[in-house]
Amino acid sequence: MFDSIAGDYDRLNHILSLDIDKSWRKKAVKVIADSRGPLDVLDVACGTGDFAIAIARAAAPGTRITGVDLSDGMLGIGREKVNAAGLGDIITMENGDCERLPYADGTFDRVSVAFGVRNFENLEQGLAEMFRVLKPGGKLVILELSVPGNPVLRALYKLYFLHILPTVGGMVSGDKGAYSYLPASVLRFPKPDKFRQMMASRGFAEVRSEAFTFGICRMFTGTRH
Repeated sequence: MFDSIAGDYDRLNHILSLDIDKSWRKKAVKVIADSRGPLDVLDVACGTGDFAIAIARAAAPGTRITGVDLSDGMLGIGREKVNAAGLGDIITMENGDCERLPYADGTFDRVSVAFGVRNFENLEQGLAEMFRVLKPGGKLVILELSVPGNPVLRALYKLYFLHILPTVGGMVSGDKGAYSYLPASVLRFPKPDKFRQMMASRGFAEVRSEAFTFGICRMFTGTRH
């Protein structure tokens, strides 16, 4: 599915979110790139590389970023963007299963996921893998779409997400099914309290969440002690 929409993915993300997704990423990048020293960063479900590129531009010199994703179509576009940005020596993008990460224990200082964790088939397994590859003292930062808590906003959100978004996304990409899957996956994702509990159960400490734009997006953070 993601291979089929890869060519229009970035453009539609910005159109359908009214470009607000860029501000969400900026806030998360500040939390990830908070070290004056170089970092080893793993960007899980990296897609077309927007998050990895933003991290690379903000992080300290010497930082290395590895992106991993299952979709060859998304990775192909991501590699083109990385090279066009002149970041090929900083960012490497690899095909891999986010629930069976092909990296040794304690490899990375930071693990990031932007709008991809809800696509995991086994969410707890994915969290366990991200914990495993973090170094002690390392940090996980997740951005994910969410459902607003306010009843009025929630009703408007569902109207947009369940009806308008699939129609517009389908017209532009030619794949309405993919843009029907998107809202369904958001509505299925665990509520913030439940997801924080899941992170803690996989070993993460100092688990927190922060709501952006009335709860349309949330940032979850946790550390490995």
